[in-house]
Amino acid sequence: MAAKLAVLLTAAVVVAAVESTLRLNGENEEGGVLCKMDEDGLLACKPSVTKPDPVDPSADCCKALSGADLDCLCSYKNSMMLPALGIDPELAMGLPAKCGLPNPESCSGSKIP
Repeated sequence: MAAKLAVLLTAAVVVAAVESTLRLNGENEEGGVLCKMDEDGLLACKPSVTKPDPVDPSADCCKALSGADLDCLCSYKNSMMLPALGIDPELAMGLPAKCGLPNPESCSGSKIP
């Protein structure tokens, strides 16, 4: 019972963090779920940014990423939100290049600790 409560509490904290971050970034229904990426786009990219066996990004992932606000996405590179959602930050920051997109300056040159 205690383990279920801990999982539920952790999930609630992650949801609250995501919602508050989205509000701070001015995201809304018109702007997408996160940095102008909708839920379908995020889900399409998830297998490419999840260890232990990430796959090359799909066409759907790259299409979603091409319409995203990459500077906004890069603002999450040192956030604890990505690992909490099962996303590897280094894989996520390498995704634009794998889709043939330029890496924004906000992602370039700074190494993820």
